[in-house]
Amino acid sequence: MKLTFWRRFTAPLIEPYARYQHADVLHAIRLGVAVLTALLLNKLTHLPHGEWTTITVFVILGLLQYQGAIYTKAKERILGTLLGVTVGLGVLWLSQDIGTWLWLYYVLIGVISGIIGYVAVKQLGYIGLLTGITMLMIVSSPDRSNIGQDGLYRAFNILLGAGVAVAATLILPLKSTLMWRFLLASNLDTCSNLYADVGNHIDAEVLIPKPLKYTKVTRLSSLTYPASSSIPDVPVNKSLVKALQKINKRLLAVRPHIAATASESGIKKETLETIQRTHRNIIGTIDLLLSAAPRLANIEIDEDNHILLMHYQHELTQAMQHMAAVLRSPNDEVFRPITRIAVSEYPSVQHLAFEWQGYFWLTQTLQAQLQLLSDLLQATKPRWFSASGLRYQRREQRRIDEHGGETDLHL
Repeated sequence: MKLTFWRRFTAPLIEPYARYQHADVLHAIRLGVAVLTALLLNKLTHLPHGEWTTITVFVILGLLQYQGAIYTKAKERILGTLLGVTVGLGVLWLSQDIGTWLWLYYVLIGVISGIIGYVAVKQLGYIGLLTGITMLMIVSSPDRSNIGQDGLYRAFNILLGAGVAVAATLILPLKSTLMWRFLLASNLDTCSNLYADVGNHIDAEVLIPKPLKYTKVTRLSSLTYPASSSIPDVPVNKSLVKALQKINKRLLAVRPHIAATASESGIKKETLETIQRTHRNIIGTIDLLLSAAPRLANIEIDEDNHILLMHYQHELTQAMQHMAAVLRSPNDEVFRPITRIAVSEYPSVQHLAFEWQGYFWLTQTLQAQLQLLSDLLQATKPRWFSASGLRYQRREQRRIDEHGGETDLHL
């Protein structure tokens, strides 16, 4: 019992998937430890303007959880600070013997600020913003004989704060690549469950409530109801709505990880965007299948094509589960082909009712989308697998080998 409790307690520190499940808590702990460390450094060093160390820690870590994004933010803050120091000292050096031409000093600062602002909008972004802020810290010093000493202290504290923030991410790493993998895996798992429910409904006609039968009478009555009339409520499958909400929430959560995953793994951002678009298309197709399934309940289909549909259903459900398992796995597994079934080999499908032909077409579309996603993930696997932190994945594999664990790779 004690051993089980200890494993659960230490899991977020060791196992990648546990880190994914407790990312918010780990982020809060890490931020608190980093701020306390910065405060202690200020206390020990007694550097002037030490508040900039803690401010920098909060700016870098406050809204960012994952290593790729944090490293990018820290790099930009360091580069912007160093460029600002260089530009600020250069301005002071040029204006040291300016004498009665003091107005030229202010004109020069205005021109340089304009140039920095223009470049920041066009290309440098946050780096340009930090360059301008740091430059103004230095040139705005009231005592010019100190050559912007206050500004230099601020700049040094910013660099120190960036170092503390980066060190905190190394102690409790939360990699965007891992989060990207696990979010995608969770959505594929949920999609497979929803798609399995589509097949169960077609087979049993019990899981999804049937809509009102659409006839000429109902069409006319719906058009003639006044706005204040009470129209019969259509049953809503609340569990289905909740599942789709979770899927959409994860889909949106993937978006902030794309740039950071590209930075961590070296995968082209365009490739990750294609994976994201395919991910979104799969969700859309399953949503269409969910909408189409209840309308097929009273439309006849012959036994052979019904068996074909069920085989298709099984293959694609298993494919989504297998893809999710490979994405979560600490092993260097291979994505297998989605299915060997091809509707083109069954000409009898063309003689089915229009609704059934449409349903088969949607199923083929889902097959093609899953195959594209599988191919993209397999092609980029060496990069995103190594960028996930092999040390932690090896620990997870040892845990599975020694103590057993959830593994669904051999479906």
